[in-house]
Amino acid sequence: MSTVPDDDVFDAKADETILACLDLDKPKSFFLYAGAGSGKTRSLVEAIRIVCREQGRRLSLAGQKIGVITYTNAACDEIKQRLEFDPRVEVSTIHAFAWSLIGGYDGDIRKWVAARMLQDIAELEKAQAKGRATSKAAIDRARSIESKRRRHAGLDAIQRFIYSPTGDNRTRDALNHAEVIAMTAEFLTAKPGLRRLLVTRFPILLIDESQDTSRRLMDALLDVQAAHRESFILGLFGDTMQRIYADGKTGLAEAIPEDWAKPRKEMNHRCPTRVIELINKVRRDDDGQEQRPRADAQPGVARLFLLPHTTANKSAAEAAIAQRMADIAGDPAWADGSEAIKTLALEHMMSARRFGFEQFFEPLYAVQRINTGLLDGTGAGLGIFTREILPLVKALRVGDRFATAAIIRKTSPLLDRDALRDAGEAQQDLLDRAKGACSGLLALVDGQPSASLRDVLRYVAEHRLFTVPDVLLPFAAADPDPDPVDGNDADEDEEEIDIKSEIAAWRQALEAPFGQIDKYDRYVCGFSQFDTHQGVKGLEFPRVMVVISDEEARGFLFNYDKLFGAKGKSKTDLDNEAAGEETTIDRTRRLFYVTCSRAERSLAVVYYAENPTASRDALLQQGWFVEDEIEIVN
Repeated sequence: MSTVPDDDVFDAKADETILACLDLDKPKSFFLYAGAGSGKTRSLVEAIRIVCREQGRRLSLAGQKIGVITYTNAACDEIKQRLEFDPRVEVSTIHAFAWSLIGGYDGDIRKWVAARMLQDIAELEKAQAKGRATSKAAIDRARSIESKRRRHAGLDAIQRFIYSPTGDNRTRDALNHAEVIAMTAEFLTAKPGLRRLLVTRFPILLIDESQDTSRRLMDALLDVQAAHRESFILGLFGDTMQRIYADGKTGLAEAIPEDWAKPRKEMNHRCPTRVIELINKVRRDDDGQEQRPRADAQPGVARLFLLPHTTANKSAAEAAIAQRMADIAGDPAWADGSEAIKTLALEHMMSARRFGFEQFFEPLYAVQRINTGLLDGTGAGLGIFTREILPLVKALRVGDRFATAAIIRKTSPLLDRDALRDAGEAQQDLLDRAKGACSGLLALVDGQPSASLRDVLRYVAEHRLFTVPDVLLPFAAADPDPDPVDGNDADEDEEEIDIKSEIAAWRQALEAPFGQIDKYDRYVCGFSQFDTHQGVKGLEFPRVMVVISDEEARGFLFNYDKLFGAKGKSKTDLDNEAAGEETTIDRTRRLFYVTCSRAERSLAVVYYAENPTASRDALLQQGWFVEDEIEIVN
C-alpha cells in the first residue's frame, strides 16, 4: 500500500466543519482561516454545491438563496461559472449586494443623502471660515459647497435613486459607491426591517476575502448574525494576513464570537517548501499561523538581493538579477525577460514613479478615505477619465469612427435621448457639434505643450462632451484672477495645510499631464510590467520578483527597514501598538506576505536599501534568510 499522504484531502476536516455549519436546521456561523494557496475558493464552491444538492429544494420552495459576496467582478464570474450559474445562488460584489438590499427605499435614501450633504457642507464652511477667501483652496471649497447645495436642493425632485456597481453614477439621481456601502451599513444597524429582509432572503451568506470587506459593513453584518443566530448563517472565508485595503476591518479574527466555528486550512498547495518556510516566518510575529507544504512540493528557491537605494538604473539592475536567478534556480526562463517573470512592487508609489503617473497618483493616494477607490479604479471622479475621455481619445487617434460614435452616444449629454428629441429636425446640428467637440478634444490632448487633466476636464465641461461628476465640478471652470494684494506664500501655506483633503488632492492631481491617466489605468487594470497587490491576490506565478524600496515609499505607509529589523520602531508605531492599532510594520508585513506567497517555484526579493550591509546583518539576525541566500549587488 502507498504511504504517500493524500494531500488533496489533508484539510478535509475543515470542509466537513463548514458543511456541518451550513445545515439550515442547525445553523452555525463560521470563520474559515485559509492562508495563501490553501484552496479557499474550492472549499467555498464545493460547500455550496453540496448544500444545493441536499437542501436546494427547501431553499427554492421558500424563495430563498445562498448569498455569496466576492471582492472583484472577475472572482464573481469565476464562482458563477464553477457553480454552473445555479439559480439558487446569488453571487455578487459587495457593492452589488449592498444595492440589492437598499435599492428602492427612496425615502430613506433621500433623508440619508440630505443629512450627509448638510454634514459635508458644514465641514467645508468650517474650513472656509479659517482660510483666506482668495486662496485656491477657498475657491475650490466654495465651488464644492455650491455643488453640494445644488444637490441637496434637488433631492426632493428625485423620484427614484439609481446606482450601478460597475458604472460612474454621475447623474443627479445616482448614488456613488462609497455612499451605497456607508448607507447599507447604517441601515442594517438602525432598521430591524432591513435585517429581517436580509435574513429572509439569504439564510446563508458567505463572504470571500472577508478581511477586505468594509469595516462598517462587516460590523453591521456581525450584528445581524448576533441578533438572528438561529436563522442566519454568516460564513467568512479569508486570511487576516492578506488584508490589503485600508478600509478592511482590523482585528477581524479577534472580533469573531466564541460560539462560531473556526476551521483552518493548513496545507499550502501552491508554493515550494522554501517559500512556505519564509512566509511562515514572516507572519510568526503577527498571528503565528503556519502552513505546511505538500509532500510532492518542490524545494524551491528564495533569494534576497540588496542594492543601494541610489542605484541609478534600477531596470538594468533588475534585469541582471533575473539573469542571476536563471543560474541559481536552474531555470532559463528567468532570463527570458519580463514576460516570464511577474514583478510585484510592494509600494504603489514605486510603480507610479516608474511608469510615469506619479503626479496624478500621489496626491490622491495620500488621502486615506479615497485611496481604496483609487487603487481599484472605482473612486469618484476617475471614470470620466478612464472610461469615457481616454477611450474616446484612443478611438479618435486611430480614426475609428464606429467606436467614437458608440462612446459619444452611450453617455454624452450632447446626444442623449432628450437632446435628440428636443432638437427635432435640427439633429444634424447636434451631430456636427459633437463631431467638432471631438476634433477639438484630440487637438487639445495631442497638442504642444501637453494638456493637463484639468485642461481636458474644462474642455469637456465647456462642450458638454460628458457629464462632470460632482467631485470634479470645482475644477471644471477657470479660476478667477488672483488678488494682486495677496502674496503667494500664504496661498501655498494654506494649500500645504489642506493637502490631506479630497478637494486639495484633486486640485494637485489634475495638474498632471493627460497622458498619465492612461498609464494609471493600465497599472490598475494589471496591464503594466508591475502588478498591483489587489490584482494578484489569489493568483500564482512560477517566477516572482518582489521589488521594494524605503526611499521610494518615503515612510508614508510602509517601511521595510523596520520590518526587516534594520531600524527600530518609531514613537508613532509604539503608540499605535500600545493602543492595539495598526502600525507601519503591520502594513508592510502583510504586503510582503501577499507578494511572496504568489511564487510557485522561485522567488527573488530585490531591496533597494539605505545601507545594504546593515540590512543584511539585520536580516541574518532575524532569520528569514540564511547567509548564502542574501547577495549584496554593488
